[in-house]
Amino acid sequence: MGLRLQKRITLFKGLTLNLSKTGASVSIGARGARLNIRGNKVTGSVGITGTGLSYRQRLDNLGNTEQAEQMQDLHTVSDSVSEQEDKEVTWKLLALLFFIGFIVVTALYLSK
Repeated sequence: MGLRLQKRITLFKGLTLNLSKTGASVSIGARGARLNIRGNKVTGSVGITGTGLSYRQRLDNLGNTEQAEQMQDLHTVSDSVSEQEDKEVTWKLLALLFFIGFIVVTALYLSK
C-alpha cells in the first residue's frame, strides 16, 4: 500500500490550493461542480452532494479517436500559425478561465 499525502488550503471561497507529494494544483468551483488545473492537465468533476455519486473527466485529453481526428484536422488547417501565437492563445484562454472562475466564486460568495 502506498503512502498518500494531501493538503487542501482554501484561498477563498471557491478557490482551493491542493498540495500532494507529487505536486500542487488549483481547484475552482463549489461543492457539486469543480474544475481542477494541474500543470497542463485540466479535470472537471460534477457530483450530487452527500450521495458519493460523482463523474470526473479529464478535459484537456482527447479520449476517443473521433475527437482526435477532428483535432488533427484543425491542426492541419492551423499549421500556418506559429508556435509563439499558440502559446499566447493558450495563456489568454487560461487567463480567461481564471477570470470566469473568479467571477463565479465572487457571485457565490456575494449570494450568501
